[in-house]
Amino acid sequence: MLRASVIVFPGSNCDRDIKVALENVTGFPVTMVWHGDANVPVSDVIVLPGGFSYGDYLRCGAMAAHSPIMRDVVAKAKAGTPVIGICNGFQVLCESGLLPGVLMRNASLKFICRDVLLKVDNAETFFTKCHLKDQVIRLPVAHAEGNYFADTATLDQLVDENRVVMRYCDAEGNVTEAANPNGSQRNIAGICDKTGRVLGLMPHPERLFELALGGSDGRRILESMLLSVLEAA
Repeated sequence: MLRASVIVFPGSNCDRDIKVALENVTGFPVTMVWHGDANVPVSDVIVLPGGFSYGDYLRCGAMAAHSPIMRDVVAKAKAGTPVIGICNGFQVLCESGLLPGVLMRNASLKFICRDVLLKVDNAETFFTKCHLKDQVIRLPVAHAEGNYFADTATLDQLVDENRVVMRYCDAEGNVTEAANPNGSQRNIAGICDKTGRVLGLMPHPERLFELALGGSDGRRILESMLLSVLEAA
């Protein structure tokens, strides 16, 4: 059984999408949790969905990071509950301090909405164990602030600790400037914490989880969650 909770902020617009995707892939119901609640139910995984939480005022994710529910999300994450933040959810994870760095405006200063190719650098996390290392997958992005930034020491630490989970690449898996859609440092598309149980990911796996949507590469991330829970049972 997989007990998943999706946090709903004012301005979330991918919360229902990830709910449908998770229920389709795992076969288990998903709990929706309102941002004003004080506690997240006992969960095997917590999802911070994409969207424009609190209208993206101040910085993207900055207000959501201080919402009542995030106090419990942070506490549960530090206690070991897996958390995935997708797009805006990645921004919230950075703003809440669960992940380092920040997501800035795209280098083009334009909103980007298209499929991208990703190289899986770490296939051993809670969310990627159904992948192979260096596997190339395709997922959609839809963001104006996906340009990952951190200081050089932090970037080096992320690489040294194998915490860069996915990077933008070309069809052959080459991590190049031309394959980088938003100017993200070192082509970073997703990073995790030291445990591999907190993941921030800019592309949207829920938008490409079945062939009816044009592809199913996002399904492996959702299947990885279920497999990780079953292995731990």
